[in-house]
Amino acid sequence: MQQLEQPIFSTRAHVFQIDPNTKKNWVPTSKHAVTVSYFYDSTRNVYRIISLDGSKAIINSTITPNMTFTKTSQKFGQWADSRANTVYGLGFSSEHHLSKFAEKFQEFKEAARLAKEKSQEKMELTSTPSQESAGGDLQSPLTPESINGTDDERTPDVTQNSEPRPEPTQNALPFSHRLEV
Repeated sequence: MQQLEQPIFSTRAHVFQIDPNTKKNWVPTSKHAVTVSYFYDSTRNVYRIISLDGSKAIINSTITPNMTFTKTSQKFGQWADSRANTVYGLGFSSEHHLSKFAEKFQEFKEAARLAKEKSQEKMELTSTPSQESAGGDLQSPLTPESINGTDDERTPDVTQNSEPRPEPTQNALPFSHRLEV
């Protein structure tokens, strides 16, 4: 595998993958801390996370807009890769390194979303629903898009609920007057 691109961001971490049998236990894929890098693949217009242990790629994950990086402790984070059908875990030496990695993940996820919108505006309609139902269901409640969505829906409700309340009392008053007259 020839890597022509320069890494955009690199850090060091212990790499784990979820045990495919139990889906619970972490299996270390590196014996010690290795370099984990973000790359931009300009030919395919995608961002990837790549980690090599010697010459073996232990992470080769393309960042998609519906991926979520979750901090599960002060020094450990994980994300699910539906294409590779696995969950990757990274153990960092400090909270600062974990935060920096999570920040970059968010940044490149957003860049991937914008790139996808530009390049796949026509395909988007046909490909997105099936992709998300296949691999994104578990993560979709965590994505900022869906959180914003519920906030947006909630905000109009609040105004609708608070405005009509005075109206029934105003309407009720004329009726009662009419009845008395």
